[in-house]
Amino acid sequence: MSSVITAFDWFVLGYFVLLNSGYLLLIGVASLDVARWMRRFSFAAHDDIFANPLTPGVSVLVAAYNEELSIVASVDALLGLKYPEFEVIVVEDGSTDATFERLRQAFDLRPVERVIPNEVPTLGRVLSTHAPASDIPLLVVRKENTGRRSDPINVGINAARQPLMCVVDADSLLEQEALLRVVKPFIDDPRVVATGGVIRAANGSRVERGRVTQAVMPRRWIERVQVLEYLRSFLLGRTGWSRLGALLIISGAFGVFRRDVVVEVGGMNLYTVGEDAELVASIHAHLRRAKRNYRVAFVAEPVCWTEVPHSAAVLGRQRRRWSQGLGEVLWLHRRMMFNPRYGRIGLIALPYYLLFELIGPIVELSGIPIVIVGYALGYVDVPFAVLFAAVAFGYGLFVSLSALAVEEFSFHRYSRWRDLGAAVLAAVVENIGYRQLHSWWRLQGLWRFIRGQEASWGVMTRAGFDSPQ
Repeated sequence: MSSVITAFDWFVLGYFVLLNSGYLLLIGVASLDVARWMRRFSFAAHDDIFANPLTPGVSVLVAAYNEELSIVASVDALLGLKYPEFEVIVVEDGSTDATFERLRQAFDLRPVERVIPNEVPTLGRVLSTHAPASDIPLLVVRKENTGRRSDPINVGINAARQPLMCVVDADSLLEQEALLRVVKPFIDDPRVVATGGVIRAANGSRVERGRVTQAVMPRRWIERVQVLEYLRSFLLGRTGWSRLGALLIISGAFGVFRRDVVVEVGGMNLYTVGEDAELVASIHAHLRRAKRNYRVAFVAEPVCWTEVPHSAAVLGRQRRRWSQGLGEVLWLHRRMMFNPRYGRIGLIALPYYLLFELIGPIVELSGIPIVIVGYALGYVDVPFAVLFAAVAFGYGLFVSLSALAVEEFSFHRYSRWRDLGAAVLAAVVENIGYRQLHSWWRLQGLWRFIRGQEASWGVMTRAGFDSPQ
């Protein structure tokens, strides 16, 4: 018994070391990429891209279901984007609240005739199409709700008329030059087929006319912790994966794709809650099998703001869906796993997400009680217990603070000292209590995937953006 517990303790300790060392490796790689971007920012030539008549047009796709609190501010921000040619397509997915009525009143929508082809599969029937009476590049498509988030996006793909398509959440606020920044890789490198942008938590920040004018740390601790999560995951984690040429996830909250490539892979999967990751994985699989030279890039700039869950109940539902969706994506693309044919995606990215993201909650939640029981029975000595705590909590805290430091030295979004102090305290709170609760939610999502429970997005309660009058 003593040998078994000791062996398992060392296994869990090694797992934590590998997991957090992987985070640090990604942070190191991403830091170099961010530093290089900062040196080149003054030469980014965004104004030249805006003035160039050859800059490819973009169709901005927004799936909206019960988004009455934020939909007008979000669409306002989209219509105010600085970009030479674009259209905004809002697919109103059978909302039961006043989402469409808010849009109709704000933009003076009128019924229009619009033929929508069926290039990628959809489920819900299109009911009507609407456009403003004035010359505004906005189209609102009303459809039946099917409970599938990817269904309205596929309707938007069919309705899109530009060579590039940008998928944006209905509660996302884009900065004015967001499209110029995230489209730039397509212009610099013809091999690029998809790009992602950094997502930031807008909770608590000052919002005016669909723009975040002052970044402020939210008041609730559960929201503050998510600010750090987004910094780690987007600014550093995905920037690092992009630098390694193994980017697997582009968030459904803000990503740009070549429309023809998306049509080639059949659009978004209609039967998974991880449709954004599944789309990127399908693109990798399709282009690798076709032996085409391509790139999937990530833009290390904070260009998109979104509302994060403000309560544990809503956050738990979100994280269970994410974990279930990851399991579905890994299962759908299991043939790529450890397959040299798919390069770094098959040999590095997919195995990493399997071992450290999907299975991680099992190890994390079982390791802590095993160490406690072993210590109580006298099988674990005090130095080992201290070492385990240092790795489990200290290493995680160091990773969070490293992500915060890189953000402050590069973009310096939070100008008030008390916001930085709150962020540091949130890094402590995250590793004492929140991380274990998060692992429990992820474990529940993994169990839902194993049981084959039907994928559903369910209801997400919004608080809305706190915009001054």
